[in-house]
Amino acid sequence: MKFTIIIPVYNRPDEIVELLESLKNQTLKNFNIVIIEDGSKLDCKKEVEKYSHVLDIKYFYKENTGPAKTRNYGAEKSSGEYFIFFDSDCIIPPKYFEITTKQLEKENIDAYGGPDAAHESFSNLQKAISHSMTSFFTTGKIRGGEKIDKFYPRSFNMGIKKSVWNKVGGFPITSMFPGEDMVFSIEIIKQGFKTKLFKNSKVYHKRRNTVRTFFKQVAGFGRTRFIISKVYPKTFKIFYLFPSIFTFGILGLLITSIFCQLFLLPIAIYSLLIFSEALITNKFNFKVAFLSVITSFIQLIGYGTGFISAIFKGDVYDVYQKGFYK
Repeated sequence: MKFTIIIPVYNRPDEIVELLESLKNQTLKNFNIVIIEDGSKLDCKKEVEKYSHVLDIKYFYKENTGPAKTRNYGAEKSSGEYFIFFDSDCIIPPKYFEITTKQLEKENIDAYGGPDAAHESFSNLQKAISHSMTSFFTTGKIRGGEKIDKFYPRSFNMGIKKSVWNKVGGFPITSMFPGEDMVFSIEIIKQGFKTKLFKNSKVYHKRRNTVRTFFKQVAGFGRTRFIISKVYPKTFKIFYLFPSIFTFGILGLLITSIFCQLFLLPIAIYSLLIFSEALITNKFNFKVAFLSVITSFIQLIGYGTGFISAIFKGDVYDVYQKGFYK
């Protein structure tokens, strides 16, 4: 089975080196690579050239159009039986393609996705962000695909048959970001194709490097989640409201604590639960556990405020009536 790896890049030459190094170390190299520079000022052409003798790589530079159009552009330049999308800030475990190939040979899956985790080389903040995005106390393990009826692959670690890609039409061409990968996955399932979570096909995903950029990212997730639910109402789940409820609840507890400090007790208990879970899962790294409390609150409040803001802003992407696929 032949794969084409499609990687959009925007101003991340250092991270692309880590990604390519991890691809060089794969135990099974049944793939070629297409890298698309999305109008970067800091391009990675020189870094890519250093790996051209050990990896089958094609490099393209285009004007900046965002990740959806860039991935579609990469697919047009690809020839593999299966397309695999990675974000440029990922590191791929050595047996990823060996594990994934065996899984696909065993099951006839049209599109799959894999989980993400924190690599030991990541900073404490990156590990904390990774924990908050996968913790039971923030996502209920829903995001990993284990607790939902259908699995929606995400573009940081997504595989899809070329034939299915052609039938669906690729990622939606709108100005909405993030969330375009969720729309694409919804369309895959809507058109009757089979998706599945490959639990062992994980990647290490860096995500954001600062608290500010992380808040901005999760606020975007919340905003686009509301918009997607308006266009695809059947995909709405009641737990999408939980971060917004959490945000109002925290605000209410902080205000009432002015009159009685006992109202801070629920916040303290919740913080302790997150801290304890993070401490155990991160091998008793107290710094990561402490930061995980902060990033968990940022994640839930950021997502909640993004979701709430979308309710009042209306159809900013002109998709409520027209949809994402014209």
